[in-house]
Amino acid sequence: MKRWLVLVAGILGVAAAVALAAAGATEEAPAAGPERITTVQAAILGVIQGLTEYLPVSSTGHLILANYWMGLTHSVDEARRLTSGIVQSEAVSAFDVVLHAGTFLAVLGLYRKRVGRMAKGLVGRDPAGLWLLAVLVIAFIPAAGFGYAFKKFKVEEILYNPVFVAAALAVGGVLMIVIEHYFWRRKRGGERTSDVCRVRLWQAIVIGLAQCVALWPGTSRSMITILAALVIGLDMLAAAEFSFLLALPTLGAATAFTLYKEWQQLLEHVGPAAMVVGLVVTFIVAMLAMKGLIKWLTSHGLLPFGIYRIALAAAVFAYFAM
Repeated sequence: MKRWLVLVAGILGVAAAVALAAAGATEEAPAAGPERITTVQAAILGVIQGLTEYLPVSSTGHLILANYWMGLTHSVDEARRLTSGIVQSEAVSAFDVVLHAGTFLAVLGLYRKRVGRMAKGLVGRDPAGLWLLAVLVIAFIPAAGFGYAFKKFKVEEILYNPVFVAAALAVGGVLMIVIEHYFWRRKRGGERTSDVCRVRLWQAIVIGLAQCVALWPGTSRSMITILAALVIGLDMLAAAEFSFLLALPTLGAATAFTLYKEWQQLLEHVGPAAMVVGLVVTFIVAMLAMKGLIKWLTSHGLLPFGIYRIALAAAVFAYFAM
């Protein structure tokens, strides 16, 4: 009991520290959105992204607060901030690719042996590695299709406002508590898939379909894929590892596409120094977060993260309702 209370307190402490730093950083930029991301802002956003991309607490929920505090975003209607859409500056939109690249490289670094096995599988030297690659690609396909539809019909822009993000955070927190109780704690002794190389085709499809829900801002890609994996029979470690590895095609494709579209804006609104700082900080923090999460989940589970999500939802709602 004490351990998970310490974890929640630690996460809240980090969030508070980031909030204070972000509040101080607002002095460097006008409220309507600065022309460039500063190195200080890049470091702050890198820490937030690195900590929250793979922890099941929603990077969007944290970034929406930090960006607003730092003047990197603003509400369409300041009189109705809670229900009004949030407009990102060109600097923020461009900088997202740096954050995604950092988290992508973190998975690549931490799971280099798994990636090596998949590479060997492509040349016929590791059947298990080839199977892992195949199920990851299959799990990625639904999100690729839905992601394209979301962009085309601008669904994400409609959902990108505080009330929808807060709702996603709260619902996700409740789901984590319920699913952990009924599908992990009560069935820990049952037969479960413990090796990601043995994930079945139908399991990959289910996890891939679940990942589409993460297109709703505030849901958390890692949360929804871990929960889906637990429900369909993976153990906690395999669920987390499959979720992390699924980030390779998901974030890799998003990063490549955004780089292609936003490269000029990236140079104009971010600059080399902020890019390097953001990339390095995100990479290091994400690596540490993934290692810590794996150790934590195998012994303690998801309960504290569920409680934290509900608290964060209340914080987002209260802040934008004021």
